Amino acid sequence: MPEAALQRAYRTAWPVVVATTARVTRDLDLAEDCTQDAFVRALGAWADGVPANPTGWLTTTARRIALDRLRRETALRRRLPLLVEPVVGKGAAQEAGQEAPTEPADPLRLVFTCCHPALARESQVALTLRPLCGVDTAAIAAVLLTGEAGVAARITRAKRKIASARIPFRIPAEDELPARLDAVLTVVHLLYTAGHVGSGPGLTSADLTGRAFGLARMLVRLLPGEPEPRALLGLLLLTEARAGARTDGGGELVLLDDQDRSGWDRRMIAEGLTLATAALRAGPDTGHGRFALQAAVAGLHVVATSPERTDRALIVTMYDALMGVAPSPVVALNRAAARSRVPGSDLGAVLADLDALADDPALARYPYLPAARADLLRRLGRTVEAVAAYDAALALTTNPVERRFLAGRRATVHGG
Repeated sequence: MPEAALQRAYRTAWPVVVATTARVTRDLDLAEDCTQDAFVRALGAWADGVPANPTGWLTTTARRIALDRLRRETALRRRLPLLVEPVVGKGAAQEAGQEAPTEPADPLRLVFTCCHPALARESQVALTLRPLCGVDTAAIAAVLLTGEAGVAARITRAKRKIASARIPFRIPAEDELPARLDAVLTVVHLLYTAGHVGSGPGLTSADLTGRAFGLARMLVRLLPGEPEPRALLGLLLLTEARAGARTDGGGELVLLDDQDRSGWDRRMIAEGLTLATAALRAGPDTGHGRFALQAAVAGLHVVATSPERTDRALIVTMYDALMGVAPSPVVALNRAAARSRVPGSDLGAVLADLDALADDPALARYPYLPAARADLLRRLGRTVEAVAAYDAALALTTNPVERRFLAGRRATVHGG
């Protein structure tokens, strides 16, 4: 069926088609529009048979659409110039509308373009996630802990900055990589995170998480000697290895400590641990990076044979180090949640830390803060306050799976 083939192509081809088309249009908005039109045309054209190379078909079609529009409206050539570098041997084929091979580096090329140091960090992230990765504004706002209007404004400002600064569309030279690498890693990580904050029927979006994996692997190939790309890929693998156990047979949420560990993907775990270990071993000379530390936390969870055997104290130590390297309200929240699971910990002191975080405006829309407070209040036996915290978490949560879980917990506490 063409619909199924298109869904598969959307998961794998979208960033490639957008990036390749942007090399023709010199306009991110136009490239995204042409890519969308190509997918619409594919729905009818593939009814008689899916092409052998769906990505190539979509890329060629999107380019043809772009060239037609540019010929009709030459003024579009002046919008958002990306100073496309000529690619030897491709120009004639593109102008003739022939199918040319797609460069696997194209999506990464566009990520590096959008993560130019001339742009503010949150503008880099918003600009990259929206046109390249197809993340909707609501999901970007969720991962950036901000409002949708702010995201739209950042994207607009970033596009104007690219135009005025004449930022080139290319992988930066080796000496330019350090200024951009952290932003690129952040984009890939937030893309993966965006796959877990949507309001769709499932707990995750395989489209977004799959794109994050693709970009993470490209980064490792581009920079094989850098520890943080390996750490990021390791973190994604160790997290994704538990995906199959996060819901039960009825599609209901299962927390980590309650998951059936036999359902975890051991092959992913093995690859993730190898990458994470290599990144950590590279750290003592230069200091452990934030993704190496996050991968270490994920690794400590998956190597434990049971919740009781999880090294909770060492996890807190990893979060302590992470707060020193990359402090943020979310890291502080995760650290507090980890502390609450250390045997013999002072739950009242942890609750005080969570209450202090409630004053941080960055967490005003973050549902996991009131959810963490609700769980802690429940464990402390403060049921009235726990119910109120569950209500606050429900008001901020859009995913139906998570909403059902929170509502169930609230009902249990309220009934008690």
